[in-house]
Amino acid sequence: MKDVFPELKYDMKFKQFFVIVAFVFAGMGVAHSQIQSNSEQNSGLRKIKDVIIYQDSLFYSAFPSVVKRPDGEILVAFRRAPDRRLFGQQGITHTDPNSYLVMVRSRDGENWTKEPQLIFANPFGGSQDPCLLQLGDGTLICTSYSWGPIRSDADSIFNSKITLHKGKGHVPSFTFLGGYIVRSADGGKSWQGPIYPMNVPTDIQQNVYGKPLPAYNRGAMHEGKNGVIYWVVASKDAASPNTTSTHLLVSEDKGLNWKYSCPVATDQKVSFNETSVYETPKGDLVAFLRTANMPEEHSCIARSTDGGKSFQWQSLGFYGYPLHALKLPDNRVLLSYGYRHTPYGIRARILNAECTDFATTPEFVIRADGGSGDLGYCWSELVDKNKVLVVYYFNHNNGNRYIAGSILEIGQIKK
Repeated sequence: MKDVFPELKYDMKFKQFFVIVAFVFAGMGVAHSQIQSNSEQNSGLRKIKDVIIYQDSLFYSAFPSVVKRPDGEILVAFRRAPDRRLFGQQGITHTDPNSYLVMVRSRDGENWTKEPQLIFANPFGGSQDPCLLQLGDGTLICTSYSWGPIRSDADSIFNSKITLHKGKGHVPSFTFLGGYIVRSADGGKSWQGPIYPMNVPTDIQQNVYGKPLPAYNRGAMHEGKNGVIYWVVASKDAASPNTTSTHLLVSEDKGLNWKYSCPVATDQKVSFNETSVYETPKGDLVAFLRTANMPEEHSCIARSTDGGKSFQWQSLGFYGYPLHALKLPDNRVLLSYGYRHTPYGIRARILNAECTDFATTPEFVIRADGGSGDLGYCWSELVDKNKVLVVYYFNHNNGNRYIAGSILEIGQIKK
């Protein structure tokens, strides 16, 4: 990474300058400490510590999710692939045929198993974003999606409707394979599947077999009070083929079968994709959406007041993505997200129970020491009634990507 400040030669004429600068930066340090203190007081959050959940210099580890088992054990799932820079590549890509879904375990959120357990290795390509959901009966559901690499001489055999993506630079050509689901009835010791969900009816994408693309997305599903599982998925629709939209699918049989419900967010100019969905105490379904081509790169929120039959979306008014919503013991909601502009890092806000105060709730900077924008993808879980573990992937100086976490203390918001 290039230095922010150019090298300066030290000589007598700069002595006065350096004295002035020293005072300025000293003042900035005091101001930063005061801002951090005010942030903690106003947000109702205090960081206890950062932890390393999984790191290996040979692998690019990213896109985690986390659940806490009924016996207190904490599970973190993530995607692991070789760090291809060690193979001579000039950069990192998400389209890796050796990208597998793996998992580590902890009893306290600080000490983790060293060797990750394999969840699933897709036989047709690399997998991304293992998204965990724990049902009321203890069943674990994990959604993912995958793609397969395509040789340059294969283009001619594909119909033009097939979702074929041309690589740029060091990124290979690949075909998107869509989503799938695996399930575990024994706390993640073994997994069954894959289950291929239905496609979004309006989605124009097809897989390599010429069939509609199975539904997919990054983000948290939600099991409602009525036992229905809600899942917001992404789509590329004929009505606006230059953007992606989001749609609600529901399952009444613990994720085995799915039904289409309604659009969540669509627009001719703005794209919506990676989404977490949450049910408020009053029964509203709230979706937190990553966007593209949105003014000021703001993320969005979509709300349904009719049980998921229709949604209305609007800007959240701030930058950060993808987002994850966690219900706190007092029904407030911890909203965590990556911050992929300088200073790179992880941020959060505490919303009220109905998630209506997003425009005014203070932002808390969990950390701002990231080395590039390739980080984030937060997911949170309670460690106990006063502490939360926020997991994400991280890097320093654009180096090795690893799975990290921050343990936060939850307090009352001071006004």
